Amino acid sequence: MNNTTPILNPFDKFLNLLCFTPLGLFSLVVLVVLPLIPPFDQEYLIRWLISAALIASLSIAFDFTAGLININNFGYCAIMGLGAYTSALLAERFGLTPWLGMLAGGLIAGGMGMIIGMITLRLRGIFAACLAWFFGLALMGLAIKLVWLTRGPMGLQVERLFDTQSNVPYYYLILAMMTAVYIICKWVTRTRMGVAFKAIGQNMEAARTSGINPVFYRLANFVLSCAIGGVLGGFYAHYYGILTPDIMHTSKTVEVLAVAYIGGRGSLWGGAAIAFPFIFAMELIRSSLSNLPGINLVLYGLLLILVMIYYPGGFAQFFDTYIRKTKNKLFNYVLNGASAGEKISRQSSKRIMHDTRINIVELDIENQIIPERQSDN
Repeated sequence: MNNTTPILNPFDKFLNLLCFTPLGLFSLVVLVVLPLIPPFDQEYLIRWLISAALIASLSIAFDFTAGLININNFGYCAIMGLGAYTSALLAERFGLTPWLGMLAGGLIAGGMGMIIGMITLRLRGIFAACLAWFFGLALMGLAIKLVWLTRGPMGLQVERLFDTQSNVPYYYLILAMMTAVYIICKWVTRTRMGVAFKAIGQNMEAARTSGINPVFYRLANFVLSCAIGGVLGGFYAHYYGILTPDIMHTSKTVEVLAVAYIGGRGSLWGGAAIAFPFIFAMELIRSSLSNLPGINLVLYGLLLILVMIYYPGGFAQFFDTYIRKTKNKLFNYVLNGASAGEKISRQSSKRIMHDTRINIVELDIENQIIPERQSDN
């Protein structure tokens, strides 16, 4: 049997390093040139693109936890808000450059994620999700009540990143951040730690039996996701220039959750793929039906219900089922690329799950044999 790894040409190696397929790279190039093409060169449309890229980035980081270890962090945007306030306060009170402030926001958010995770991640399912949500509500309450620090509902004025009225630099920055978030999360999923995440998400008891420490790996996943949210929160603060506790509201998390689930839970790329058309559609509806505030949240709920009933895997499942599988070699390459890294990751995941099943069978055999020996004695 031939177990040799297929030899990749330099372009395929580059794509594999970036965790992109040729179609994914083409889509990224389209997003890069989009603000240069009318009518997308208008400032209000560039603002929509920035919002879409920010939601896409948050959905990737949210899906990193929800899709891999099955924990829905309903307080996720509160963690993002903590990073935003950290960066803003460091810039306003101590004169720290916003670029370092964004990193500091990520560190503080990651630290808070560790504290929350140590308390919540010993629970499972909806219990862990609800406890994370309660922590998020507590953080929002603090942002409202600590008026001397955050100015509460009056809003905190924040230094902007670029000394320009144009939105174009902000768009390219958040697009680069979105790409970096995706690559980091995909790189992690290709490591043994990523395989452990997937094993825990599929069957935590089986993973524990195979020697994986669920609490440690779930905590590591949770902290990384929160740290990414904190950095993105810093961008939010220094782009909009004003912060209010509304950034921490549960409705913001629902928006991120909706994009991640409709895009395809566990895919990472699905939420980023649908975020742009999805956010554009919602902005059009919101501007057209301004006399119906909150209509976007109603639509999020309806779409989530439809997706959960008829297509639980979201857009990613539809794409994998009806588009990705093609017999045409050219289309197959464009849609799937060389996929060497993915194949290796899937093989490693299958190997661990196979070893897990073997360990379970061995334990069952031992449990049956030991009583028989004791009875014989």
